[in-house]
Amino acid sequence: MNRRYTGMPFAALAASLLLMGCGATTLVSTPVENIDAVPLKVSELSESQKKTWGHADLIADTIPGMSVDKAYNEVIKNRKGKTVIVAVMDSGIDLEHEDLDDVLWTNKGERPNNGKDDDGNGYIDDIHGYNFLGESYNEQLEYVRMLRLNEGSASDRAKARLKLDEEYPKALQNKQQYEQILQVVKNADEVVKKELGKDQYTKKELLAIEAKTEELQQSIAILSQMFAYGDTVHGVIDELNEGITYFADQVNYNLNKDFNGRSAVGDDPYDITDKNYGNGNPKNRVDTESHGTHVAGILAAERNNGKGVNGVAKNVQLMSVRVVPNGDEYDKDIALGIRYAVDNGAKIINCSFGKSFSPKATWVYDAIKYAASKDVLIVHASGNDGNNLDNPENPNFPNDHMYGGKEISNNVITVGAITSSYGSNMVATFSNYGKQNVDVFAPGDAIYSTLPNNKYDFQGGTSMAAPAVSGVAALIRSYYPQLSAAQVKQILIQSGLRSKTSVIVAGDTAQSTTFDQISKSGKMVNAYNALIMADNISKGKMTLNNNAK
Repeated sequence: MNRRYTGMPFAALAASLLLMGCGATTLVSTPVENIDAVPLKVSELSESQKKTWGHADLIADTIPGMSVDKAYNEVIKNRKGKTVIVAVMDSGIDLEHEDLDDVLWTNKGERPNNGKDDDGNGYIDDIHGYNFLGESYNEQLEYVRMLRLNEGSASDRAKARLKLDEEYPKALQNKQQYEQILQVVKNADEVVKKELGKDQYTKKELLAIEAKTEELQQSIAILSQMFAYGDTVHGVIDELNEGITYFADQVNYNLNKDFNGRSAVGDDPYDITDKNYGNGNPKNRVDTESHGTHVAGILAAERNNGKGVNGVAKNVQLMSVRVVPNGDEYDKDIALGIRYAVDNGAKIINCSFGKSFSPKATWVYDAIKYAASKDVLIVHASGNDGNNLDNPENPNFPNDHMYGGKEISNNVITVGAITSSYGSNMVATFSNYGKQNVDVFAPGDAIYSTLPNNKYDFQGGTSMAAPAVSGVAALIRSYYPQLSAAQVKQILIQSGLRSKTSVIVAGDTAQSTTFDQISKSGKMVNAYNALIMADNISKGKMTLNNNAK
């Protein structure tokens, strides 16, 4: 899985601290010239805007959201739509979350917890979906598994060896540096707490201390830097611990060639016919595993219930398909997970995961084509490496263009991430991009959504942009169920807001380009325009350009 560590950047911090420590009815698209004339939002977003910016309207709010609120107010209104099942193929969902429990898909043909396959679909006790990972959690990255199991081609294994030799030392160094920084900060914190006689203090209180010793002077200097990374020192310490956990997982599991996370499952992950594994409980296995729950909330958290957040779509039933471990997913699980979702009624499958090696990619390609044959749309996150996916050296799986060739199906849409800041910085620094291999962009940076145990917080990644698009797709399929998956894909692409503005990609000012050069469409998904276009097409007032970029 293409996870990101979203905490503080450690490099500059490490250098300084360690040194110290050592001492409507027709489509109304906004014209390009009007979009590019939108005044940049100079003021900081309010707390409310930060939590809902992905639903904002660019013209009205000068925030590049998807016009979700406008779509509900001016297009959907009080209309009743058809229920749409959306599969969330991810790390598992908190099925008891207060903002998700009433929007879960329930398999009415299955009786819970009786150990039987009541509906005969091949899966036991699959009430709200299926868990293809059993009780496993930590996993290797795919290229590390390939080396352990001698899987993949000789050339891919050679690339894998080079990558591991590069990445493992970096992860180990990062872990050690974070541990050193944490110790420096904790030592300084103890000195200042003793001086002030209190456990918590503000930056103002810290700077008001009269430093009578060198130790106290140094501690104040260290902690004053910490306030640049958080509102409290305790918060920064939590961030550092999160970083240590992330890099420790890389060292101990993801990049450890001797680790075997699949032993807890008991199947042969390289035998697609070995299907008798997993269980019917597709819930996240640890409280800190928040990814699938966060994705689910963006897509379809209960709307207007007075709690937490509003998902993009209503009339949705969420099917949880647990296939993503704390590491890279297996091709077998993805292929079988797609087929499970399709066979049990999903019309949209959200895939907020990805990896750079896929030794059994043909299994997944076959499953994608199967989904296409059953009129199911697949929405996939483009990945978080800041890479140009058009470069053959930057593969991202799964995809719909077998080995860089022609697209194998018309039901996959790949999504990049934008930020809340319209203009040169609107492409998220982490987002992958590509004129040929990324279709659209959508809000994905600092998105507020559901976390396990009835909690809420911000997370960022193309993983967050994909469910935003899945939500818009669900709205289309709810109110215009006669439209096919291929039509929905084209509507999402063609109805978006186009911009000619110059943008920075991968956070590198040297890589400045125009927004229309980093995806097929050159557009940001827009729910308002998408629904109006869907209405026009369903009434025969317009036709789609299937060759549209």
